[in-house]
Amino acid sequence: MENEIRILLVEDEEHLVELIQLNLELEGYKVKVANDGKQALKLYKEQRFNLVILDIMLPYIDGIQVCETIRLTDSQIPILMLSAKHTGQDRITGLKAGADDYLVKPFNLEELLLRVQILVKRSSTSNAIGLTEYTFGENWVNFETFEFKGINGQQGLLSNRELKLLKLLIEKKNEVVSRDLILEMIWGVDVYPSTRTIDNYLLNFRKYFEQNPKSPRYFHSVRGVGYKFAE
Repeated sequence: MENEIRILLVEDEEHLVELIQLNLELEGYKVKVANDGKQALKLYKEQRFNLVILDIMLPYIDGIQVCETIRLTDSQIPILMLSAKHTGQDRITGLKAGADDYLVKPFNLEELLLRVQILVKRSSTSNAIGLTEYTFGENWVNFETFEFKGINGQQGLLSNRELKLLKLLIEKKNEVVSRDLILEMIWGVDVYPSTRTIDNYLLNFRKYFEQNPKSPRYFHSVRGVGYKFAE
């Protein structure tokens, strides 16, 4: 079901996993479990989630690093951090890494469920007002249906990566977006296509949206730095 709430639970204490998963599923959430940081990042990249519940003390990659890595590609998904560390500085460290909330172990199960409910509701509200379509010049893009209308009456569908890259450039309009950020946001931290690959996407955008692709108005390559959408 597309509208089900999917939660990634990242926890290595087996008894706690069973307790949290059971109670979340009783509330109607779909729960996927990762027992270490590497597995968490793999699942996060491969599947869609509405919320991450993230322990700090994890095998291979700790929760702070997992949180920071997720935030490289997604500033919207809510992250609820769990930790046995309870000092003020520990909480600050977790929130600085990108967590939206921080719950100290041992915690009250009812409080956990309430915090989950609040974060999921807040997320669905903010997503509802995100960028869904955009018009520039005679061009138009719909980020929900993948449709575009370009120059000379061109119409068609963008690929998933084309759509993500176009949205990133538009959201950072008039800023130079570095190659590294594009790789992290669009391809993921473990995949490194050549600069030529990104250039090819820019060439496609120019074919779709530029009156003169050789002298672009909107899509610019900044040699040695990155790429820019200007308007």
